[in-house]
Amino acid sequence: MIALFIHQNFPGQYRHIVRHLADSPDNTVYFITQPNNNEMMGVEKVTYTIPPIPPLNCHPFTVDFDVAVRHGMAVVDACRQLAARGVRPDIICGHSGWGELLFVKDVFADAPILSYFEFYYHLNDADVGFDKEFPVHPAAPFRLRAKNAVNLLSFDAVDWGNAPTRWQRSVHPPELRSRISVLHEGVDTQLVKPEPGAWISLKRYSARLTRSDEVVTYVARNLEPYRGFHSFMRAAREILLRRPRTHIVVVGGDGVSYGVPPPDGRPYRQVMLDELGLRNEDRLHFLGQIPHETYVNLLQVSSAHVYLTYPFVLSWSFIEAMAAGCAVVGSATPPVLEILKDGENGLAVDFFSPTAIADKVDEILDSPDRRQDLRDAARTTAVRDFDLKTKTLPRWTALIDDLINGRRPTGIAD
Repeated sequence: MIALFIHQNFPGQYRHIVRHLADSPDNTVYFITQPNNNEMMGVEKVTYTIPPIPPLNCHPFTVDFDVAVRHGMAVVDACRQLAARGVRPDIICGHSGWGELLFVKDVFADAPILSYFEFYYHLNDADVGFDKEFPVHPAAPFRLRAKNAVNLLSFDAVDWGNAPTRWQRSVHPPELRSRISVLHEGVDTQLVKPEPGAWISLKRYSARLTRSDEVVTYVARNLEPYRGFHSFMRAAREILLRRPRTHIVVVGGDGVSYGVPPPDGRPYRQVMLDELGLRNEDRLHFLGQIPHETYVNLLQVSSAHVYLTYPFVLSWSFIEAMAAGCAVVGSATPPVLEILKDGENGLAVDFFSPTAIADKVDEILDSPDRRQDLRDAARTTAVRDFDLKTKTLPRWTALIDDLINGRRPTGIAD
């Protein structure tokens, strides 16, 4: 089989399935991406770049679409390079979000295309307007409708889609949902697993933190409101006051993955430290973005893990925290509640209530037996529903096989 994957940041959501396919001598795997240093044995990267974009004489709402078309045409050039070498993919998989799939069908007309449909924007009942602390701009309805153009055109240009969770599938219009399977990329639960002897050393703390310590953890790609960083920090101050033995360890960068940055240019980390008057706290540790191995060690040490999110894309870290056996305090928002069952495999909490978050952390830290029950149930959920080898990879290969053989996909959760 010849498989072609397309994602601007190799390997993106395709790390596991690409590695699985590339490990078989029966497969040839190509990956079109923008330049980066990531490599994978058995995978040929074909890179593309976007030329500098001149000032655009167009409506602000169409800028994203213009950039998407530029991505799409750059990918066309990469596809033509492969076609000129005689490459004829049996399957093409890619992400719809940046326009990369818009024109692939016009180069490889006979290859089925499976698109990752991650999110569809709405004015109501999703991320926009959820957090009243950040008012919605009056032009938001029009901007969001225009923003969905790339998804809609991509849907017309592919054969099938996948979304990682049921809720993310549900936000797409019904006519799109009819051709979108629920299929998560999966978690290697043999790599991300509980480890009673785990430890982590912090520069500002003279000894190692282990599972015998009280360690509250929070992880996000970037520390920002979409992932509830502001609510968490307000809870963190209360936790530090209540619990003199607790260490709070925060992982995440100072950039902005979603939403908009603070108007004064400060990162949200500094905004919240200034708001709360926290300075050089010995028990509040910011690690920035850390290697995956260190991150897994931290999850294994965690006594209580707080995960908060707007009604938006669910983070990999949430599933990985469960796989590592964390006792999770999760926001009572739809993406989280799809997986977290309150009182069974974690504790649900009001996204906007720092006091409630601190109370739930207290509940976990004050009862070791309760904490272990939650840990065990979280691990069971991750293995049962998201294990890479026994659950998600077989589903990926079945879906790809259906598309190659012209069958309407079956057996994938919807």
